[in-house]
Amino acid sequence: MASNKKLNFPKRKKKKSRQQNKMGKAPGTISYMGDKEPGNSVIFSTTYNADNFETKEFNELDEFIKENRDDKISWVNVVGISDEPFIERLGKHFNLNPLVLEDIVNTEQRPKIDEYDDYIFAVFRMLYISEEDEIIGEHIAIVLLENTVLVFQEVKADVFNGLRERITGKLGRIRTRGADYLFFALLDAIVDNYFLAIENLNNRIESLEEEVYNNPEPIVAKNIQQLKKEVLKIRRWIYPVKELISRLIDSESHLITKDTKLFLRDVHDHTVEINESLQIYREMSMSLMEMYMSNMSNKMNEVMKVLTIMASIFIPLTFIAGIYGMNFDHMPELHSKNGYYYVWAVMIALFIGMMFYFKKKKWL
Repeated sequence: MASNKKLNFPKRKKKKSRQQNKMGKAPGTISYMGDKEPGNSVIFSTTYNADNFETKEFNELDEFIKENRDDKISWVNVVGISDEPFIERLGKHFNLNPLVLEDIVNTEQRPKIDEYDDYIFAVFRMLYISEEDEIIGEHIAIVLLENTVLVFQEVKADVFNGLRERITGKLGRIRTRGADYLFFALLDAIVDNYFLAIENLNNRIESLEEEVYNNPEPIVAKNIQQLKKEVLKIRRWIYPVKELISRLIDSESHLITKDTKLFLRDVHDHTVEINESLQIYREMSMSLMEMYMSNMSNKMNEVMKVLTIMASIFIPLTFIAGIYGMNFDHMPELHSKNGYYYVWAVMIALFIGMMFYFKKKKWL
């Protein structure tokens, strides 16, 4: 008799997502959403004017707050955003809205720009190529104030080395301009590195195209799928930037001068070019799978054609062998002295004739 007792199987534990950690909390709650190991934040402060510059590193927030930076332009680079109390205190020091601080530590935040009375807040994805030739996307948040630009990033690696050299070497016009020009220069460095990511995608697409034509193995299909996902992911990071730069150009904020807006138009032109390239690569990555399936189908057709031709050749030979394999006593050819050789001659003649016919038809 079957038992009515209900079987209780152990439930599989689901991994708690970062979004679940945030659910239920009040808006403006500072909750780090990244996957980096928790650690202390470090501030790299660069202050400059037309005559001199100074770079300092602060491991303690109190030391940074005591610094006097009123008469210079300040680039405050905060490395490490997992230290939530540190970010909260720094935000209060600069009178940043709690919603801004929430977005600073939210590494899943899509690119955006928000304008406030005393500052402009922006979130972007900083892309660069790793030593393994992979595209790395890092969350970066930028706040433009009157004479200060705050930059928040998860790791120390970034795309601003060229900008630092321009400041320390007094190259270009940056040392004679305001904080809005520094803000532009940071955006320009981020957007310029998008070109490197686009070039990396182009090289991978060309490499996969050659593999699809020359060696359409199953691993190629897997690589195509990974490429399609990466193109869509990068497009999601880059595509909104064009509209955001347009908003900055049209902004009436007193923090961005008319002169700096001219330079922002150049950044906007770059974003247009990048988005056009991304659209082309998106279509190319999707067509790669169609090309792969088409080549695999052609390869299978070639195999089937060879097998069909071989079967067509041996069908009449098998028919002859089957006829003379029957065990009837009164078959006239069975007692022929040279019958065995005659059958072989007929079979060889059929084989040669069919091969010649297939060659003539260009089936072989």
